[in-house]
Amino acid sequence: MSAGRILVVDDEPQIRRVMRMTLTGEGYEVEDARTSDEALEKLRAGRYDLMLLDWNLPGIGGLETCRQVRSTSDIAIIMLTIRNTEHDKVQALDAGADDFITKPFSMPELLARIRAALRRVPTSPEAGPAHVTLENAEIDFQARKLIVGGNEVRLTPKEFDLLRYMVTHANKAIPHRELLQAVWGPDHGDQVDYLRVFIKQLRRKIESRPDKPRHILTEPWVGYRFQLTDPSL
Repeated sequence: MSAGRILVVDDEPQIRRVMRMTLTGEGYEVEDARTSDEALEKLRAGRYDLMLLDWNLPGIGGLETCRQVRSTSDIAIIMLTIRNTEHDKVQALDAGADDFITKPFSMPELLARIRAALRRVPTSPEAGPAHVTLENAEIDFQARKLIVGGNEVRLTPKEFDLLRYMVTHANKAIPHRELLQAVWGPDHGDQVDYLRVFIKQLRRKIESRPDKPRHILTEPWVGYRFQLTDPSL
């Protein structure tokens, strides 16, 4: 069985060739695209589980490509970039990426990021509320929708999984390691800076005052807590 279908989008032939050989050897079905237009056309024509997307594509570029894909698809997206500042990471997440990896990178690291991006948090009907109403936002976990001020706000798959896990364990302090391993897998327990970027993005999308959050709270030296006004929800 295939481990998943991956679309590699990069304008460098050598990178596409190495990616195809490596990922195929790991059991993935792989196709590639050289430009944003070619990538968008392939996404319209077929189904993929994950896209590896180069930031510095010619034309509209990787960020805009990411935004267009995310506006219609929940495909997992990993941005490939030479950039490594927190601002750059926030830009990638804000465009809809689930993850980012800085060039040059090792293949074991890339494969670990792919496994983490494809991982979905197992849930059951009994695991937490199906619907949560906050002061300015509504979260519909069954429909995977976030409504803020009457408008739908799109979350990346990983943002949604992180939010679901926190709400399922509402009003309790959740350690950094627990959050990372629950959402990204057992190999990601020490990447606190990585988690901080995702929490910052969730606050921007949910909180009325991201600088003074009322729901996604920091537990100093421990982790984070999702505070619900009514603990019975």
